[in-house]
Amino acid sequence: MGRFTVVSEDAFDTLQVDAGVILSNFDPANPVRPDSEDIIATTTGGVNPVCQPDFTDLAEDVDNVPNNMKEYKKINNWTCTLGFTSIKFNAENTAYALGASETTNGTNYTKVVPRRDLKQSDFKDVWWVGDKANGGAYAIKLKNALSTGGLSIQSTKNGKGTNAMTLTGHFSLDNQDDVPMEIYDIEIDSDEDIYKVSQNLVNVTSDFADQFITEGTAFAATLTPATDMTIQTVVVMMGGVDITSTAYNDGNISIASVSGDIVITAVAAA
Repeated sequence: MGRFTVVSEDAFDTLQVDAGVILSNFDPANPVRPDSEDIIATTTGGVNPVCQPDFTDLAEDVDNVPNNMKEYKKINNWTCTLGFTSIKFNAENTAYALGASETTNGTNYTKVVPRRDLKQSDFKDVWWVGDKANGGAYAIKLKNALSTGGLSIQSTKNGKGTNAMTLTGHFSLDNQDDVPMEIYDIEIDSDEDIYKVSQNLVNVTSDFADQFITEGTAFAATLTPATDMTIQTVVVMMGGVDITSTAYNDGNISIASVSGDIVITAVAAA
């Protein structure tokens, strides 16, 4: 074996694996499994994030100066895009593909119509998050994203229809030097999962303020009804299973060991 026929010790840890997922919401500080409603597209053929600079060589026409001398190099602009092919056909995905559109609901249909003018609300942050071989994640945030490729559908005989999409990040007047792409290399303890805590409270407050909790830890929360009201109903779900009978008692929720996403629904009334 030759002296340089070697590979770095972190080669496996730095591999990005599988196609990843395109999301409307993601928190790199709390990289939990995404909710279904946050997944923008079901993709085929992978995802292609690109962020390319456009250069000018200020000395290109200067005699006796070689091209690409670093002191004369200038960045004019960055073009940051997210390209993918979606097989998800619904109104929300169609609206993303069109970029500028209006969506209305009919009796048994949802209508999406392209709009002639852009609105600031058409620009949305979009994430691509992919797994790494060591259990971590590699995430890219495309800021102020807008579809610039439009709607491009291709149907096939005996196959699935596809919709090729290109989302482009945009600069903003609010921060004109802010390049519209962020890249995150995320370390995740593969032996430890982080679960989401959702609280749907009506006329009720909870003293548990976090949105996430680590697997195996204890969960405790106290529910307090609004003034002159009493708690009428409480439902505690963990991992999709109703555990109210064992986890709730007289305003207090107690779970000895968390093993899934927690959803608390509580309603108080006069």
